[in-house]
Amino acid sequence: MINSDPAHSPAQLSSHSSFASKEKMTNTKDNKVEEVKESEEISKAFAAVAGVRKEVDKLSERIAALEVAVNSGTKVTDEEFVVPAELLMRELLKLDGIGAEGEARLQRKAEVRRIQKYHETLDKLNTINSNPFSDKHKAVSVTTNWETFDS
Repeated sequence: MINSDPAHSPAQLSSHSSFASKEKMTNTKDNKVEEVKESEEISKAFAAVAGVRKEVDKLSERIAALEVAVNSGTKVTDEEFVVPAELLMRELLKLDGIGAEGEARLQRKAEVRRIQKYHETLDKLNTINSNPFSDKHKAVSVTTNWETFDS
């Protein structure tokens, strides 16, 4: 028995398989485009984190110089602490704006922790600097003998 159904004719089957083949090719191209876009986004994230890291490296040198000055007993103006702290916060905001996945996300997270560590260092140095009794050679011990009253 010969199938006279035009939907199952060899010409129709050929056109269906051709359509399926074109659809697979389109899906494959779409997947490749998606992969390229993801790869570009990851590259942009790596580059952005690297840019922040470069700026933080510069600030770390400034913070190290402040640390040497404060630890040697040199009094430093408050502005010397405020400016690097503000610049660190700007870099932190830049990191917050970076959308990253995978390894780029881990690098971003490490850089955030690094910035937080430098900020804590600045806070500690500022506290030492602002404490008039931080220099142990010039420190004066003040005690108060409180008088007690019997009731």
